[in-house]
Amino acid sequence: MAEFIVMPKLGFDMREAELVSWLKEEGDNVEKGEIVAEIESDKATLELEAQAGGMLLKKLEQEGAIVPVGANIAIVGEEGEDISGMEDGAAAAEEEGAGAPEAEEKAEEAEPEAAPEEAAAEAAVGEEFPGGVKATPVARRMASEHDVDLKAISGSGPGGRVRKADVEAYMEREPEVEEAVERAPAVEFEPTAVPTGPDTTEIPTSRMRQAIGRRMVESKTTVPHFYVTSEVAMDKALALRKEINAMLPEEEKVTVNDLIVKAAALALREVPNINSSFAGDKLVRHERINVGTAVAVEGGLLTVVQKDTDSSTLSKIAADNKEMIERARSGKIRPDDVQGATFTVSNLGAFDVENFIAIINPPEAAILAVSTARQVPVVEDGEITVGSRMKATISADHRVTDGAEAARYMQTFKSILEEPMRLLV
Repeated sequence: MAEFIVMPKLGFDMREAELVSWLKEEGDNVEKGEIVAEIESDKATLELEAQAGGMLLKKLEQEGAIVPVGANIAIVGEEGEDISGMEDGAAAAEEEGAGAPEAEEKAEEAEPEAAPEEAAAEAAVGEEFPGGVKATPVARRMASEHDVDLKAISGSGPGGRVRKADVEAYMEREPEVEEAVERAPAVEFEPTAVPTGPDTTEIPTSRMRQAIGRRMVESKTTVPHFYVTSEVAMDKALALRKEINAMLPEEEKVTVNDLIVKAAALALREVPNINSSFAGDKLVRHERINVGTAVAVEGGLLTVVQKDTDSSTLSKIAADNKEMIERARSGKIRPDDVQGATFTVSNLGAFDVENFIAIINPPEAAILAVSTARQVPVVEDGEITVGSRMKATISADHRVTDGAEAARYMQTFKSILEEPMRLLV
């Protein structure tokens, strides 16, 4: 049976992507999971995997097209299969949910909750999402009646499906927050507000830079940030790293950032509320701890995500991050590399930075800004000596956590790095 290949959602705020190039032609056979095209999102150039196997029967989008998330871009099936009518898949999906309102509502109320694994699998399956949003018919009708943008709502149903209750919760949000969200795009400078002339050069902003600006304005205007800073004694951690690396080949060596990422994950295990997301009338606690690392790339910044970081060995964390960072900087990032972060580390230690704060990347509840481990005078047992000290600052969402809990997280993070053998057990 013929199936669609759809534009996947490769990030929390991704709404569309450019189809850069096709790697397969009509008539070619493709395997499920095989790379069929290259796409460019706000974050990076990514390889698009086929969500079904068979013969590529028809391309529905051409190179250079800007395609919404969830839209059909190709059809795969058996050779000679009749696919007439499938080009109108989006319209058909819209009509499919046009049943009686009472029946729709009952079906929605009876909809079972999916297990986390089922929800993740469902989100990865290529189905047709009208308008690029997965939502029940009742939720769509209510959003249409009240002029609500479904893309702005986090769904609580299986696979992130938006339900009636999600729309109602969104509509009940405080007016001040709604106004802040509506105002956020207007914060950007109009071109006429910036002096131009013979002494200036105009540089068009990339899709990535535009996305960073949009997301950071949204974060700072809608997420109530607060900050807690700690100073960490890094002498033992640096000595442990030196000892570990003495036994490893060059390509497998552990970085200081790998130690920090592991410590951040173990601290989340001790203070699990930080590993949550704010969702209106509830908090969503993430059972998996996936720590993202902010990576500077040409034209901006993106976050690569190491999965199950608290239970991964240091060598696995080091290998995973090294591979993903190399792919990110060479423009060959994979979708799974940038998905699923529950917490982020932004490390500027390589740039001789004394201290800084970072902006939270929603829907995460916090981000850890890490500075340079510096040789400084310290007082130990009443005597002045030299020690390695590193400042780290957590930026936290006050809707999710409070100062005392964030301080407890920082104490835990600090104690792990100051007793670094805990990173190995």
